[in-house]
Amino acid sequence: MCGIAGVMTRDGRAPDGAALDRLLAALSHRGPDGEGRYVSGGVALVQTRLAIIDLETGDQPLYEPGGAALVANGEIYNYVELRAEMEGAVDFRTQSDCEPPLHLYRRTGLDYAERLRGMYAIAIHDPAEGGRLVLSRDPFGIKPLYYVQTDAHFAFASEPGALIAAGLIDGRPTIEPDARKSLLQLQFGCGEASPIRGIHRVLPGETLVIQRGRIVERRHRAALPAGGPEAIGEEEALDRLDAALRDSVTVHQRSDVPYGLFLSGGIDSSAILSMMAELNERPVVAFTAGFEGGHVHDERDHARLLARRLGAEHHEINFAEADFWETLPRIAAAMDDPAADYAILPTWKLAERAARDLKVVLCGEGGDELFAGYGRYRALQRPWWLGGRSIRNRGVFDGLDVLRETARGWRDPIAGKEALNREQGRNRLQTAQAIDCEDWLSNDLLTKLDRCLMAHGLEGRTPFLDPAVAQAAFRLPDRLKIRGKLGKWLLRRWLDRRLPEARAFERKRGFTVPVGAWIAAEGRRLGALVARQPSVEEIAHPEAVRALFDKAAGKREGFAAWTLLFYALWSAAVIERRAVANHDVFTLLEES
Repeated sequence: MCGIAGVMTRDGRAPDGAALDRLLAALSHRGPDGEGRYVSGGVALVQTRLAIIDLETGDQPLYEPGGAALVANGEIYNYVELRAEMEGAVDFRTQSDCEPPLHLYRRTGLDYAERLRGMYAIAIHDPAEGGRLVLSRDPFGIKPLYYVQTDAHFAFASEPGALIAAGLIDGRPTIEPDARKSLLQLQFGCGEASPIRGIHRVLPGETLVIQRGRIVERRHRAALPAGGPEAIGEEEALDRLDAALRDSVTVHQRSDVPYGLFLSGGIDSSAILSMMAELNERPVVAFTAGFEGGHVHDERDHARLLARRLGAEHHEINFAEADFWETLPRIAAAMDDPAADYAILPTWKLAERAARDLKVVLCGEGGDELFAGYGRYRALQRPWWLGGRSIRNRGVFDGLDVLRETARGWRDPIAGKEALNREQGRNRLQTAQAIDCEDWLSNDLLTKLDRCLMAHGLEGRTPFLDPAVAQAAFRLPDRLKIRGKLGKWLLRRWLDRRLPEARAFERKRGFTVPVGAWIAAEGRRLGALVARQPSVEEIAHPEAVRALFDKAAGKREGFAAWTLLFYALWSAAVIERRAVANHDVFTLLEES
């Protein structure tokens, strides 16, 4: 796991060395174990390393006899199998999981990523092929990658903040208005354009080819299997699921350093704990977050019971109201591609604690998307007269009269993807799942996981987001995903057989954080501070913002107030470049 970045100049001159230094400094938190640099003509690659596999010889850049160089951020879980296939034909120089992709590229060309199983953002410079630069990102978008194109250069990095810090964007950072609409109404951005003007995302599954500082080709690898639901019985589906989860958890535990688990007590992380406990001789090290105040559901008791039942070494971390006010500015700054998801709060503190003992944790992201766990999927199945509705048909600020302009068009990308998925033969439920995988998962949940963990030099692995699991889950018939008021039916059946103590068929109360109650307690003071922020004044009526925070005890109002607070703090840290060190929420906002 690492941070990567690079520059290709348009005129062929060597990239500025000082800019490369700034890229390395900005990405140092992602790779505290070392750094590497490569310069050839008008191309430079840099990497900061978090050593997980091949601690001795796995430093990057990596090279192959044809002259290509590679830097990568991620883990290639099938590197053992790929090495075995190429043994004898390839002279491997390291034991790194990232060396097989480089040789695979030389042997198969631009389709090399089709063979990779893992999470990755990869950059390859190939002088033998016209000096082209090749960027690839894993199909689910687990690992991030961003780029800018200017008149002088093409530049890329694992985080937008690195491109800003290195001075590789045109001018000062500014907001992209269309992307801001999605951020405010959905909590996250959609598609290629980030909320920072000029900075773009390499999309999940994309491979880009860059020549002379310009993108000349794009290829795409799908994350999900094609086709509608399969005709499969429950017992066969359970057998297939068991084999897929066993396979995925096994390869996700390939590591030369200690690893553990984030255990929420829900279905997804409990399923992973069950399989890890079976596959490991030593006790699983598990971490669970809980919350004080706000009368929210706290799953620490249930997680503790499961950990005890399976012999796990269990650590409980409390997230208190004081943590909210003290850490939120640093979290917002780390979320340079913003996602106003309050789950960033416990994730940050879990990562901070886990990083004291480990370098790798397995996490449950992806279970809801692949097995249809969200309530919105069940609503989708109902007719409109019984409350059925399309996913994400109402924005956070709809009907609240807070914004200066009605945020029109924010759902257009979703509607376009709905039509495209139907053309591909997917049914209504599959379409919703596929859209969530493409946007919500990659731009909210996985961005949250990446930034919160990498800020502490911790790697997060997601066994559900694996080709074997996707193949076993996505094309299940609807009745094996949703039954009555319960989603994730097949996964619940699987877990109930293995671990009855998990109470898999109980309706879960869901994961939440009492941000509404905390904001409401400081509503008047906080509303006044947020209303006067330049980023908020530009888009919202100050008196309406103050009124919104006065009513933050209400569910909708509290959620909107949280979104606006996060946006204000993110803008202050990332766009206005205010320092956040030693600042709590109030002192940062008072600097406006």
